[in-house]
Amino acid sequence: MTTTQPVTPTVLPPAPPLGAQAERLIERGVHRIAGLAAAELRAFAESAGGAEGALLAVHPDRAPASALAPLLLRDGRPGFVVTDMRDVDLFAPLDTLAMPDAPLYLLTGLERGDRMANWSPDEALPALTARTRTPLLLTEGMHWVLQQPAVLDRNHCFMTIGSRLRKSNGALDARTPAVWISNGTGRDGRERRDAPKVGWCWAGNRHTWLGFASAEGRRV
Repeated sequence: MTTTQPVTPTVLPPAPPLGAQAERLIERGVHRIAGLAAAELRAFAESAGGAEGALLAVHPDRAPASALAPLLLRDGRPGFVVTDMRDVDLFAPLDTLAMPDAPLYLLTGLERGDRMANWSPDEALPALTARTRTPLLLTEGMHWVLQQPAVLDRNHCFMTIGSRLRKSNGALDARTPAVWISNGTGRDGRERRDAPKVGWCWAGNRHTWLGFASAEGRRV
């Protein structure tokens, strides 16, 4: 485990009220991607009541990462998936995660994981599990950015290691997904500088600017 100086986490504002989150998803057309009526999102948000700080998420089977990425906005620039992650929608929840059997659900107790910056995914997952926290899926992290673009900050972005790709032999692919901010270099293209970027890092590598997004739990 890394022995670098601990990072003082930034205090992030709570997620907007669920009604406002539902309207945001409707505004961006997520309900159509998921095959849901706008009224269904509004009804779910209303029925969830006062779940303060919770994040409204659409199940990844209904709204895959490739469809959500262009809906992310930062400084007017839409999000994108890196060119060498064309299989992004094949990254599925870890077998150990209990996913709600419903098209809509809530995530509670969100953390960006700044304290774990410069940890590797292989180090972070057991540490989160020991704290009885659940790592965010890639699509959940994208929902968070969709609702609160400020959770992506220069040098303070996050990995979403709840999503992994399993190879044909049953082993996990070594790539772990993350959401950060493009510098507009290389294959990203200059026009994408400062845009939300969906990419990946190796499971054994550390990055000083990436924490590990997690939640207390998921519920309908």
